[in-house]
Amino acid sequence: MEDQAKAREFWTEKVGFVVHRDEPMTPNASWLEVGPEGAESHLVIYPKAMMPGSEQMKASIVFECEDIDKAYQEMSQRGVIFLEEPKKMAWGSFARFKDADGNEFLLKG
Repeated sequence: MEDQAKAREFWTEKVGFVVHRDEPMTPNASWLEVGPEGAESHLVIYPKAMMPGSEQMKASIVFECEDIDKAYQEMSQRGVIFLEEPKKMAWGSFARFKDADGNEFLLKG
């Protein structure tokens, strides 16, 4: 993510997370942590240019929720782009979505 303001907007306004921490690192970047309210785990969002080799890395993050259909509907209404509707499998349900930079994530119910 090169545009932290765009990332902050996506994760807070569309996904529904809150900002847990936002502190300057450089004149052009902050240590930005977002996550569900009350969660102990957070995503740290900073410009990819700060991490050598980032163009080769892919996110492998799964967000688990109690009601995937409700989460899917709410996130979709706020503008999150899902690659499919929730699919039911033997181990649970899932749906893939993308952030503003096209990184894929998994919502699991």
